[in-house]
Amino acid sequence: MSIDYPFRTALKADKRIFWCSCGLSSKQPYCDGSHKGAPLKPLAHTEQIDITVALCGCKKTQRPPYCDGSHVDDRRVLGETAEKA
Repeated sequence: MSIDYPFRTALKADKRIFWCSCGLSSKQPYCDGSHKGAPLKPLAHTEQIDITVALCGCKKTQRPPYCDGSHVDDRRVLGETAEKA
C-alpha cells in the first residue's frame, strides 16, 4: 500500500536496503516480498555514508528511492478537483 508521505529514514553506510516500488509491502518503505506476481520489483539501494533521507512513500517519485515531492503535487490536484466539483 503506497502512502502520500515520505519516510524519514537513517541509512547506514554500505548497508543494502530493498525499497518497495510496488506499494504492496506491509513494511513500507521496505520490500517484504508482497510484489511476487506484480510487474514492479524492489530497488536495491546502498548509501556510501551514514545519512538521514526521505524515502518515497507514494511510489511516484522520479528519483527512487528518494522522495521528490510528487505526493504534494497529487494533493494539490485532488484539492483543486474537489473544489471544482
